[in-house]
Amino acid sequence: MARILITSALPYINGIKHIGNLAGSMLPADVYARFQRSRGHETLYICATDEHGTPAELAAAAAGQDVFTYCEEQHRLQHDIGRRFGLSWDWFGRSSSPQNARLTQHFADVLEDRNLIEERVDRLVYSLDDKRFLPDRYIEGTCPHCAYERARGDQCDNCGRLLDPVDLIRPYSVISGSRNLEVRETRHLYLLQTRMQDRIRAWLDTKPEFSSLARSIALKHLDEGLIDRGVTRDLSWGVPVARGGQVRPGFEGKVFYVWFDAPIEYIGATEEWAEATGADWRRWWRTDAGADDVRYVEFMGKDNVAFHTVSFPATLLGSGEPWKTVDVLKAFNWLNWYGGKFSTSQGRGVFMDQALELAPADCWRWYLTANAPEHSDTAFTWEIFQASVNRDLADVLGNFVNRITRFCESRFEGVVPTGGAPGPIEDRLYADVAAQLAEITLQFEAIEVRKLAQALRALWVLGNEYLQEAAPWTVIRTDRTRAALIVRTALNLAALFARVSAPVIPFASEAILLALGERFPPIWPGDDVRAELARLPEGRKIAAPPVLFGKIEDAELAGWMERFKGRE
Repeated sequence: MARILITSALPYINGIKHIGNLAGSMLPADVYARFQRSRGHETLYICATDEHGTPAELAAAAAGQDVFTYCEEQHRLQHDIGRRFGLSWDWFGRSSSPQNARLTQHFADVLEDRNLIEERVDRLVYSLDDKRFLPDRYIEGTCPHCAYERARGDQCDNCGRLLDPVDLIRPYSVISGSRNLEVRETRHLYLLQTRMQDRIRAWLDTKPEFSSLARSIALKHLDEGLIDRGVTRDLSWGVPVARGGQVRPGFEGKVFYVWFDAPIEYIGATEEWAEATGADWRRWWRTDAGADDVRYVEFMGKDNVAFHTVSFPATLLGSGEPWKTVDVLKAFNWLNWYGGKFSTSQGRGVFMDQALELAPADCWRWYLTANAPEHSDTAFTWEIFQASVNRDLADVLGNFVNRITRFCESRFEGVVPTGGAPGPIEDRLYADVAAQLAEITLQFEAIEVRKLAQALRALWVLGNEYLQEAAPWTVIRTDRTRAALIVRTALNLAALFARVSAPVIPFASEAILLALGERFPPIWPGDDVRAELARLPEGRKIAAPPVLFGKIEDAELAGWMERFKGRE
């Protein structure tokens, strides 16, 4: 039994996330976690809300709440909507936790002790109209490298370059739109990433399982040359800047940069989980406590990769302490909204709560898996969503389960029938299913998200082809024993489909398995397909489940398109 630690990029606290956030981190992480649990591996899936920084302060003010109350409420909302989508986190923590504050301050101390953090006088952008220093993400302007006109102060989303706010051309305050800005001096702590350049490159060379997208982004930043990164900000909401447990002189009213403390929350959230469950978090994160045999897999969108392949490794490696670092980093491109980007701040796209008003969670889980923005950006369209639900879920899987369970109810009293011996059709079926199961397992292990969805659909198609060829509704007229064998095989196929599809569509899979008297969550099938297709005991009472997937009608789709057209 392996031990597998899974983290997905922390969703920011300011509101319900859009389905692009789901597609690029939390959903594929959940699919992988469910798969590994079904294989019998000790699996820990950790996530949390990312709560610090100016956006939380501004969102709280807009809501008329203090920032702590706002974050507490939003964390609860994000947790609840995630559970409704079937996200099976073992723990969904908060970056504002005392565990994360302690760890963040600890890392700052040890990095400074190792001459990797130093105090500098900084010249930062101050907004005269807002009466505050502007954090990186609240300054926008034209990118000096590619001329993109909405580059942020920390990164250009167009060319991917990491930036400093003073680099921007014609900068303005995102808070007020004011260009009445000036550069003022203030003191901050800097993580000296330049001293870690060679070590991070050597570390990256030991990570062959990083996705090609993650590796290319990391190498791009290394090839361009790392820069020292400020790890404190002039803000009130965040982890206080302390040294040895005491507020650092001259840093009153300053906090650690959200991008410094947020990745540390992976460890902090694990500690939260451990304290709540009585477990030992160190065996997952400290190689001197047993974490050397952990396989650590991260999931995130491409805009998060630089921080997780440069800054966070610099923190862990630079500490000189025996921390576990990531083994597999699976990065995703963007799911776009009709040619533009989904945006939480701009309310553009379908958001997770809205999505569940329109269709069940499994419909979205299937669509976002089968159309994952894995190797390139992917455009969401209502037509492709409709086709994914109708042609894949309703016509292939749902139709198969419905046909065979209802036929069993009508002709075999709703009992797994007895008698009959497999023939040539079944022998061919066993071989085809065995090959397809091997392919599905391979793609799950490789975290090839689109390919695993294609492989699952191909397996479902085998069931429909088997029923079409074996035709129990015809055979029963002359050979009830042969019909019994066909029905029994098809019922076992339905159970098998549910077991291997459960990581992607858990709600429908549970309904199928419960209808067939099987356990949930399921165990991944073994290599003996003949035995797997004789798993249901003869004589067991079964029942046809309710309709698994209702079709999306054209009129319904037209209503959705009308409702959301203003967001295109």
